[in-house]
Amino acid sequence: MKDRFEAYIRNLQDEICDRFELIDNKARFRHDDWERDGGGGGHTRVIEGGDVFEKGGVNISSVYGELPELIRKRFEVDQGWFWAGGLSLVIHPRNPMVPTVHANYRYFELYDDESMIDVRDCWFGGGADLTPYYLWDEDAVHFHQVLKAACDKHGKDLYPNFKKECDEYFYNSHRSEGRGIGGLFFDYLRPTDKRSAEDWFDFTTEVGNAFIDSYAPIIERRKDEVYDDQQRYFQEVRRGRYVEFNLIHDRGTLFGLKTNGRTESILMSLPPRVRWDYDFEIEENSREAYLIERLQNPINWIEYGKEEGMLHN
Repeated sequence: MKDRFEAYIRNLQDEICDRFELIDNKARFRHDDWERDGGGGGHTRVIEGGDVFEKGGVNISSVYGELPELIRKRFEVDQGWFWAGGLSLVIHPRNPMVPTVHANYRYFELYDDESMIDVRDCWFGGGADLTPYYLWDEDAVHFHQVLKAACDKHGKDLYPNFKKECDEYFYNSHRSEGRGIGGLFFDYLRPTDKRSAEDWFDFTTEVGNAFIDSYAPIIERRKDEVYDDQQRYFQEVRRGRYVEFNLIHDRGTLFGLKTNGRTESILMSLPPRVRWDYDFEIEENSREAYLIERLQNPINWIEYGKEEGMLHN
C-alpha cells in the first residue's frame, strides 16, 4: 500500500504542477530534493513571482524510522516504527480576486519493529479547503460540488461528515471565524468491517484527483479581474489570519516542526506578503464585510447552490 500511495502522490504532484505552470504562463516550479535525518525525505516544488501565482508550493514526502517521542506519547506506546507519505500544497495567487487554496493527502503505517514489514496500524488523511479574499458565491458552490461528487462515489455519508470536520478544523477560534469557506477534512481513516484499507485508498485518491477540477476553473475565471491597491491591502490583512491559523492551530505544521521535518518545506505554506494592522476595520455593506459575514458560520454550499440555481451537471 505505501509503495502504491507513494507512486500516486508523485504522479499527482506532476499533474498539479504542470497544470499550474500552464495557467501562469511565466513562472516555473523550482525543484528541491531533501533528506530527513532518521529516514526518508521529500521533493519540494515552489513557484514564486508569477503572473498568476505570487507564491505556492506542492510538496511530497516519504519518511520513515523510529517513532519520535512526541508520537509515541500520542499513541501511548513505548517504542515503534513508522512510515508516512503525503502530498501537501498551498497556493497564494497574486490577484486578491483569486482565492488561496490548500490541500493535503497522506497515508501512515505503524510497525512494532524496525523491519517495518508487519503493519500494526494504518490510516489515511487529507482534504482540501478554499480561502477567498473577495467571495463569489458561485466559486464556493463549484468547489464544494466537485468535492462532493468525488466523495459520493464512495458513500453519500462521506461529504457531509468531512465537510463538517473541515468547518470545525479550519476555524480561527481566537477570531471566532472560519479560515475560509471550507471543503473537506478527514483523518485517521482506518480499515473497519465496513471499509477496508483498499476502500480508503480509493477514496483518498479519488478526492485527490478531483483537486484540479475543483480549483483550476476558479483561477481561470478570476485571474484577470481588475483590482486596486486597497483590495490588495485587504488581501494582505486577511493573509495574516491565514498565518495565524497555520502557526497556532494547524496540526500538520506543528507535527512537522516537532518531528524535525524540513522547516523550509513546512513553512512554504506562508504567504510572501502579509500584514497585521492593529484593530483593522472595514466598511459596512462592503465586499470585504460580505466575506467576513460569510465566515461567521458554516454554510451548506450545496443547498445554497440549489436554491440559487448555481449547481451544474
